[in-house]
Amino acid sequence: MTDVWFYHLQRLPLESALPKLLELSLARDWRVVVQATSARRLEALDDLLWSYAGESFLPHGSAKDDDPETQPIFLTIGRDNPNHAHVRFFVENAELSPVLADPASAPEERAILMFDGNDEAAVLAARAQWRQLKTEGHTLSYWRQSEEGKWEKQA
Repeated sequence: MTDVWFYHLQRLPLESALPKLLELSLARDWRVVVQATSARRLEALDDLLWSYAGESFLPHGSAKDDDPETQPIFLTIGRDNPNHAHVRFFVENAELSPVLADPASAPEERAILMFDGNDEAAVLAARAQWRQLKTEGHTLSYWRQSEEGKWEKQA
């Protein structure tokens, strides 16, 4: 079963934290899927990954691009996993359970739910997903940002 990590954003917004985690994933030679719930968020992520740092970008694509199976980072609002991702990031309260139940959609190594600790609805949704995944037998970890913005494992 895929390990599931919950990343509680408290200090840095998603737009700052996600690119750093994607860089770390690519440094491990992992293929990545980032799943959102709206086309608007997907567009914003697409723009972000091209421009988040002045001197670099994160190579990525989506269903609108050719050869999605070759993309190191694939952006989606669905369960698709054409690049056979090692890690899958869930943002914008995307649901993990249906993806993890489908071997064709589930990542090989890890699923990561990133949620905004300043958004009460996002916190409640993350807690509900934690409870559901726990009853389904998944191995769960909870990570929180330190004062310096580093990730610390809490549970």
